[in-house]
Amino acid sequence: MTSRQRPGALLVFNAGSSSLKFAVFHAEPDKDLQARVRGQMDQFGVAPRLRVRDCAGTLLADTIFPATEVTHTGEAVRHCADWLAAHLAEEPVIGVGHRVVHGGAEFSVPVRVEPGALERIEALVPLAPLHQPFNVAGIRAMAAGRPDLPQVACFDTAFHRTHPDLADRYALPRRFHELGMRRYGFHGLSYEYIASVLPRVAPELAAGKVIVAHLGNGASLCALEAGRSVDSTMGFSTLDGLCMGTRAGSLDPGLLLHLLNHRGMSAAELERLLYHESGLLGLSGQTGDMRRLLASGEPEARLAVDYFVWRIVKEIGALAAVLGGVDGLVFTAGIGENQPGIRARVVAGCGWLGAELEDQANAAGGPCISKPGARVSVWAIPTNEEEMIARHVRRVLEARTG
Repeated sequence: MTSRQRPGALLVFNAGSSSLKFAVFHAEPDKDLQARVRGQMDQFGVAPRLRVRDCAGTLLADTIFPATEVTHTGEAVRHCADWLAAHLAEEPVIGVGHRVVHGGAEFSVPVRVEPGALERIEALVPLAPLHQPFNVAGIRAMAAGRPDLPQVACFDTAFHRTHPDLADRYALPRRFHELGMRRYGFHGLSYEYIASVLPRVAPELAAGKVIVAHLGNGASLCALEAGRSVDSTMGFSTLDGLCMGTRAGSLDPGLLLHLLNHRGMSAAELERLLYHESGLLGLSGQTGDMRRLLASGEPEARLAVDYFVWRIVKEIGALAAVLGGVDGLVFTAGIGENQPGIRARVVAGCGWLGAELEDQANAAGGPCISKPGARVSVWAIPTNEEEMIARHVRRVLEARTG
């Protein structure tokens, strides 16, 4: 331990187009990270609102700013950093971590953001145009306000770099693969966290074959073997795989060509359709929010929920084939953690694998929600991407100073 590896706070940012999530962790040598506060600022340019809670859930701040005061990610970062500096002044921030959606073929591990690195991260914007610009903006804003603080970029694609080559290939001419057109997989920070806690929560699964279902507004599945990702339902972009809140998931590319060539749709209109108007929202014609769909009695809402479950069950079957069998199924993220009815329907569709739900345990939220002795155990485990990022920040800083 050197003098530079001192106790302090690690700040984590997860930046989106109109919202910014953040968390602060107390870091002390040789001890687990301790969450101090979590917060979010959203509705940029409309009714910017900052809410902060401590680790017990107590509301510490709930402030609405003038619309013109917070219009983009950079201004949101500045306001959040100012609040934290004023209210956590007794514990200096020693490092900042950022969720970065795309690491491309280059970034397979978290990296300290140094001269040249940010430019290479920004060069990946075309691969994640609706996410990467805001991740980059958060890093730039923090560098402008606190140039003295080390920053670490943590990539959602990095965890999937353990895929075998076949899993990441498209059947296109080789030159396209060499240009970066391959399957990357996403939600990697969430899957990495789940893999990291399995030895404690479900030790019998840690070295086994596990399918993790990250089900939220964005949704995907990951096949783990001995804690390593071997395949995922998302591919080149976050549009692939499962049906999501406003994203359709897998589509026949011929359909997209038809919309472009024969229905007069522009590339910009197609992008909006695929990212913002499809999925649960498109099927229901009402909302992409699973809670509202489950509360609705409309046939279109039931169709959306049915389709969501059907796609998950179908893809679990595919990943079970990739793994050559399944020892456990884990649900996580907003829907996966909080909707026992969705879990029950998915598990019912996986009965052929040997998954059997214990109803009372499922209603209680787990962590183990399967019947004793079931061939495939089933779990509901909360994810914590922010803590995963903070762990990476600490490791990167320690490696630098050790």
